[in-house]
Amino acid sequence: MGNINHQKHLKYDDENLTQSTIKDSEVYDLLLKIPAGKVSTYGDLAKALGNPLASRQVGRILGRNPNPIKVPCHRVVMSDGKIGGYFYGGDRKRELLEEEGISFTDEIVSNFKKVRVYPQKQ
Repeated sequence: MGNINHQKHLKYDDENLTQSTIKDSEVYDLLLKIPAGKVSTYGDLAKALGNPLASRQVGRILGRNPNPIKVPCHRVVMSDGKIGGYFYGGDRKRELLEEEGISFTDEIVSNFKKVRVYPQKQ
């Protein structure tokens, strides 16, 4: 009986793995939909890709972005408006966002709700 339960558990895990797989290219495509002067969140991208629990996976994919200026991963922030990580460091990320017109108050994006966008997968 233990093998039957174990097999069912493995099958369940395989299904979850399939459902949670997000492709790098899908994340990069969404990044291109975030205009200059706007931000989105790791969670927003995960939701748009059909897996709202995959925000950390999205963050790891952004960390591998081979062209972080052309594919603007600096426009993705944390759900509370904090800057989050960036390959070239938080100060550089903030500089890029400020150059695009984003302002900060106490390390949080000012007017976060007004500058936040929700890119959608097509």
